[in-house]
Amino acid sequence: MLPIITEEIRENIVNEALQDVNSWRKQMIHYIKEENPEVNSAIIEAANSTELDPKGIALGAYMTYKMLELARDQEGASLEELFE
Repeated sequence: MLPIITEEIRENIVNEALQDVNSWRKQMIHYIKEENPEVNSAIIEAANSTELDPKGIALGAYMTYKMLELARDQEGASLEELFE
């Protein structure tokens, strides 16, 4: 089951990404390339295979990845608090 993305997580990622879209997207390319190269390859392949804006497609995918990652971490922290 995927973690729940809260409004706070969504707002934080959108604000962070939109401050400097090109830099944030490039940073995420390198980050995901290290964290999960298969996901990065899939994002790039999908972005390059569309007639739409490839950079926009990649940006959306990277934002989604980051939101899911933060939600997972937040849920993990919540579960840890239950067992303390």
